[in-house]
Amino acid sequence: MSNVPNSLTIVIVDDDHGHCELVMRNLRRTGVSNEFAIIHRGDEALDFVHRRGAYADRPASGDILLLLDINMPGGLSGLDVLREIKSEDATRQIPVIMLTTTDDPREINLCYDLGCSVYITKPIDPGRFMEAVTRLGLFLSVIRLPTENATVITSG
Repeated sequence: MSNVPNSLTIVIVDDDHGHCELVMRNLRRTGVSNEFAIIHRGDEALDFVHRRGAYADRPASGDILLLLDINMPGGLSGLDVLREIKSEDATRQIPVIMLTTTDDPREINLCYDLGCSVYITKPIDPGRFMEAVTRLGLFLSVIRLPTENATVITSG
């Protein structure tokens, strides 16, 4: 059984509909019972995060976790989305897991520099891809995620 808080919505941002379905299905198999939101474009992901446009009526309560692909057609890439989310005080605490086929070390380092929580490379092979998502589900079940509403206490 998953320890991911049920109030957390897992937002899958990927232009590949099949990948979205595989990720969701395999996370469910690991016991993740959270609500999912599937988004296929970077600008829509930012609308979801900021509760605007088609997502203006999204409830203000509850936290989100983004599973974000880098390569998306047209408009904003996953890097653009990550950069914007992590540059704003109101959204900086949202955990962002990069889930992408890009394994270029420069891209990986850039994502960490921009503030991603975890970077996971999606294998091209379908069997290995499902295995990677299963590991992601197990990972989510044992970690504590920061939330939008978390209070951070620093010593100093």
